[in-house]
Amino acid sequence: MSPVAIVIILLVVAVVLFATERIPIDIVTILLVIALVVTGVLTAGEAFAGFGNDIIITISGLFILTGGLVKTGVIDIIGRRLHRFAGGREFNLTVLVMLVAAASAAVLKNTTTTAMFVPVVLGMCARARVPPSKLMMPLAFGAILGGTCTLIGTSTNLAVSGAIQRYGMQPFSMFELTPVGVAIVVVGLLYMLLLGLRLLPRRGGADSLTEQYHIREYMSEVIVLPDSPLVGKTLSEANLSDELDLVVVGILRGKQGRIAPSPTERIEAEDLLLVQGRIEDILRVKNETGIEIRADFKLSDRVLESGDVELFEAMVLRGSDLIGRTLKGLKFRQRFQLTVLAVNRHGVALLSKISTLPLRFGDVLLVQGKREQVEQLAMDGQLLLLEDVSERRGRVSKRRWALLAFGVFLFFSVTHPPQVPLAVAVLLGVLILLVSRAIRAQEIYDLIEWRLIVLIAGMISFGTALEKTGADKYLADQIVSGVGGYGSLAVLAGFFVLTVALTQPMSNQAAALVVVPIAVKTAASLGLNPRTFAVMVTYAASCSFLTPLEPACVLIFTPGRYRFFDFVKVGSILTIAVFAIVMLLVPVIWPLTQSGNLQVMQGATPEPVTVGQSLTYVVTITNNGPDTAHNVKLTDSLPDSLTYVSCSATGGGVCEGTGNNRTVTFTSLANKATATVTIVAVTNESLAEGTIINNTVTIDSPTPDPNRGDNSATVSSKVYH
Repeated sequence: MSPVAIVIILLVVAVVLFATERIPIDIVTILLVIALVVTGVLTAGEAFAGFGNDIIITISGLFILTGGLVKTGVIDIIGRRLHRFAGGREFNLTVLVMLVAAASAAVLKNTTTTAMFVPVVLGMCARARVPPSKLMMPLAFGAILGGTCTLIGTSTNLAVSGAIQRYGMQPFSMFELTPVGVAIVVVGLLYMLLLGLRLLPRRGGADSLTEQYHIREYMSEVIVLPDSPLVGKTLSEANLSDELDLVVVGILRGKQGRIAPSPTERIEAEDLLLVQGRIEDILRVKNETGIEIRADFKLSDRVLESGDVELFEAMVLRGSDLIGRTLKGLKFRQRFQLTVLAVNRHGVALLSKISTLPLRFGDVLLVQGKREQVEQLAMDGQLLLLEDVSERRGRVSKRRWALLAFGVFLFFSVTHPPQVPLAVAVLLGVLILLVSRAIRAQEIYDLIEWRLIVLIAGMISFGTALEKTGADKYLADQIVSGVGGYGSLAVLAGFFVLTVALTQPMSNQAAALVVVPIAVKTAASLGLNPRTFAVMVTYAASCSFLTPLEPACVLIFTPGRYRFFDFVKVGSILTIAVFAIVMLLVPVIWPLTQSGNLQVMQGATPEPVTVGQSLTYVVTITNNGPDTAHNVKLTDSLPDSLTYVSCSATGGGVCEGTGNNRTVTFTSLANKATATVTIVAVTNESLAEGTIINNTVTIDSPTPDPNRGDNSATVSSKVYH
């Protein structure tokens, strides 16, 4: 099987596995890298080179810098300021939430921004008596839109910036994406204000938690009869949870009031137990356990709360240790002194057998327990507490150091001195955090989202495989032959649609890194500006509104009480609006067409040449601009009077060919750049004295060249004995 076929098959398999998520995406990426080595497509050094790419250092460092802002409470300050400006009008609140989310996401990850502001916005909704469904989606969409404004707004922007350097392009500057990004934010804001608000449902905010989760049918109050075998046993010894699938969430005993039951609490005769479970399970075991159901029981939030025991909603965060594990396996109740009454997953309240349900990112747990226990899990990054917390405990004294660290990074990112590349700038910021102890050394590894790091590193290596085998050019040629006749704008639009489609089942970063190599090669084949296509893919990958599968949307799905179709209804029109604005502005700021002015010169040594002597041709290729020339190919068909010996090239040129027919290919040749090709051949012994050897070289590129008169050069050498 050819290397091209192997790479394309691996690409298809990877896309399917990324989409289904049956296997974690970081594991899929590692398997993909291993497959590239085992099949001989890449060497081990090439396969793992992506993990040493400086973009990996940059993204990892940004996770830490962002964590510094969070842990020192900088984000909380912004949230508290919102309360002062927030009025009661839904329109004004939407403007405020979207603008603040967009501005924050321009320097933080959009997922981080959304997670930090969900509790704040829920508090605003409660005070203004606005349903959360009216503000949660504007929050997530504002953060996603704001992420398109700067290089560090999303990890997708950084990933693409690192990937395009392989094709001879400069990485994105800090604010290169800003003009179109700001326009996208403005268009998104206008859309949400003029139409989006009307399309958003009015849900949540009014009902109590017990009503929202519909747990009445799974809650009962039972009386422990005097002759019950449960009398005298502790809740742990009774083991009602494992044996009978019943959970005791409250006990009413005489005048003691309702208490939070602990595993060591002993059951007494005439106790009233508030149990969670199906009524048929209670009826099935009531005789053997000596309990009787109380018929006049009425459930409310007050019934489940007493003293310092409260009800909370808490969301499972990405990277939490709870993901993939069950409440039973975690021994959640014994370990954290908290009881999970229900799980809301994608808008559906799960009440039955939740102890054996593997938890997922975005699951919202209805938790009963003491505030300090829930807040400890929130501080550890396991859960996000879905309530307005006006004063979070942060390292207040370290805030100035967190701001200084981020400021140092931004300064070098904007000024970009050659001695301080982006990776070094971010490490300087991290060092400031560590030295000032704004972040502790043991915390930095927990702040990095390793699954994303592995994904980006692996996909960078896969891009190398696409280029090395020519699979990217093969796929590009198929696209050109299929849709190239419809014009350059149609091809550009096609890549936007393709990227948006792939971001629905796949992560944004994976979709972008799969599409970018193909888009760049397609642009080069059509003689168009590859940077235009790379930028288009970047914006398309960053704008995922169609489904609630985008991490920022997952975070607001349950708090906003949304349904899947709500995102399709609101997000589809926003996607069309973003598509229109990028199709209008991207070709203007990054012109589709480029022109180069290639010139070739050739010299031969020695002159004259003797029979059987080596003849060295030195070919100089210069691009006089004004733009970068892509896919520059030098062709040299040596005359039969010579025998080819060797070829070498500067500027990244790759020598290929058989016999005397030689080609040298350059991925790109920047404006005013020069490359040199050296070809060595030997004169044949049979040549007669005085023979003239003529060697002609030609250069070609799909990039338009208005002056092709200097695209070939011939040199003559005279033979003597």
